[in-house]
Amino acid sequence: MNFFEYCISTYAKIFEETMNAVGDERVSQKKAIRDTMISAMREFPNVEAAEIWKAVYSAHMDRKSGIADPDIIQKVISAENSWKKSSGHAFEEMIKLLGNSSLEEYGMRILLQKDLNMMIENQEIANEPRDINWLKEQISSNVFDLYITVRNNDKEYVFGCIQSKTSIRDRVTRDREPSMKAMEAFFWSVAICLDGDFLKMPKFIAMVNGGTSNYRLNGWHGMYVFWDKPTIDRIYPIDINLELFVQHAREAAEDWLHRRQWFNHEWKAGQK
Repeated sequence: MNFFEYCISTYAKIFEETMNAVGDERVSQKKAIRDTMISAMREFPNVEAAEIWKAVYSAHMDRKSGIADPDIIQKVISAENSWKKSSGHAFEEMIKLLGNSSLEEYGMRILLQKDLNMMIENQEIANEPRDINWLKEQISSNVFDLYITVRNNDKEYVFGCIQSKTSIRDRVTRDREPSMKAMEAFFWSVAICLDGDFLKMPKFIAMVNGGTSNYRLNGWHGMYVFWDKPTIDRIYPIDINLELFVQHAREAAEDWLHRRQWFNHEWKAGQK
């Protein structure tokens, strides 16, 4: 038996024994990883520890997925990483395409971050220097995925920042802070989410809407979710037409252009 086969069988044996004893998967797999590594290093002293660690990793993957071949595992991981990178960018472009099909007739449009960066470099954005400097900071830190502009007197202004996420649950705490800073800077700050499953938990609803002891202020002007559930304060349902988002964007652009001094976190669509 070589070291790879040893790790596969030893991990499986330790995991099964521990699982039968304690009934806790996390405890069992940590023990299986730890003890298999120690045992294999003692059993195969001439094999580099890093190679044994890779074999233990394969043993863990084998138990979780039924795949033990390292080459296949790496291909799956590569495919997953490729999906994460490409799918996020594709979703951003999808929102841009769907949104602009309705927004353009009202003199508005959604821009990708790279689009806005180029327009700023070409001095095609008419915001005041303070806004331009703030927008440059956001672009450099990649905190917003999309931006929304409005034309007024033949000039184009950025009035909103958009976080576009296929799944925001793991990042909602991190994404909330820059959104609140955008509202402090008197920009319309919203999120568009594909998966709203995380909003089943009261904590996350409060992070969007505010009004609790832990989250006194709302985290966004609005969060737009692709689902068919009723509106929950600042959490709005949308479909492929983005109808409610477009309606709110029109209100936001109007108020931003003419009453920006009041455009803080308290601003809410539909209050006229």
